[in-house]
Amino acid sequence: MDDKSVSISSKNAAKPDARRLVLITTVAAWIALAIGVVLCLFNLHEFNDRNVGLMVGIGFLVGSVFIYSCGMAVNMVEAYTRSSSAKDDDSSE
Repeated sequence: MDDKSVSISSKNAAKPDARRLVLITTVAAWIALAIGVVLCLFNLHEFNDRNVGLMVGIGFLVGSVFIYSCGMAVNMVEAYTRSSSAKDDDSSE
């Protein structure tokens, strides 16, 4: 059995781009927020913990904030990485 190995230079490797992931999480968060608002508005007639539609709506509201926060965290980490690598490139010259 022959093991085949491939070496990849770090300079030739494609750098990850998080913009698409941030866009997807932002859109998903807004969709979840809209679903949560609609569910909450249509199920306000009986405001208690046995109202499943209202509880699911509140879950969508909370989930949308969590999804948006995760997307923005990825965006900030990617921006920090990009800026720190640009500073490293400038200082090495």
